[in-house]
Amino acid sequence: QVQLVESGGGSVQAGGSLTLSCAASGYAYRSICMAWFRQAPGKEREGIASLYIGRGGSAYYADSVKGRFTISQAGANISVYLQMNTLKPEDTAMYYCAADHLARMCTEVTSPGSSDMFGYWGQGTQVTVSS
Repeated sequence: QVQLVESGGGSVQAGGSLTLSCAASGYAYRSICMAWFRQAPGKEREGIASLYIGRGGSAYYADSVKGRFTISQAGANISVYLQMNTLKPEDTAMYYCAADHLARMCTEVTSPGSSDMFGYWGQGTQVTVSS
């Protein structure tokens, strides 16, 4: 059973930075698509970043975070960071780590309804950005 554990959420003022972490355990293979989603109150869950770990895959970003957020692998582990810079009040949301063994999930992370296709989820971590 794959388990994902997020950490690093919190409160910050607009323009500030936060780094989220997601550690996966219980996965038997070395390649996996890992992604970050977020959900603000009253809004749909949206995919914002993904990275395929194990085969040197490219990172994918939603337009809303491109140039401000960076997803990266945390060392040699099946873990990722989400470095968030120049945060805005509209970035306020619950952030979720997700994973799936299918590589194509990474390329489709920003597609509508992509959250329905990821097989593994963390519990979420709150990010609040004040103006």
